[in-house]
Amino acid sequence: MGSALAQRLRVPFVDADTLHPPSNIAKMRGGEPLTDDDRYPWLEKVGQWLTGHRGGGVVSCSALKRKYRDQLRAHCASVEFLYLSGSPQLIGGRMVDRPGHFMPAALLQSQFDALEPLGVGEAGVTADISHGVENVVDDFLAGLAALHRTDS
Repeated sequence: MGSALAQRLRVPFVDADTLHPPSNIAKMRGGEPLTDDDRYPWLEKVGQWLTGHRGGGVVSCSALKRKYRDQLRAHCASVEFLYLSGSPQLIGGRMVDRPGHFMPAALLQSQFDALEPLGVGEAGVTADISHGVENVVDDFLAGLAALHRTDS
């Protein structure tokens, strides 16, 4: 999704998973969910990437909680979020298509347990991932356009 959005917007893309420190990767590979303390330095790296791309960029990042998104906003106040909504079954099925990824599907429930949808005052759009990549990108861009019209 993120790379498709970045291509459409003609901006750089990074998968935030590539910014995890080795200790986080080892922990997840071992089947252990990350704690807020584990995520803090990783989110700082993600925020630094955003700071370095003020002209635009897309990051795919599991900013599951509002406090994680607040941490990213501290680096880039204008960040807008695409909250991908989908059932554990659908997302779990897609995880199977990521062979060799360090996060096992067994950790998916821990992510759903921590998940906080976008809240009041959070700039962003929620999109249903069952609609396919191009439709999600279209929904996001249309949703942002509508947000910006109401902000004016």
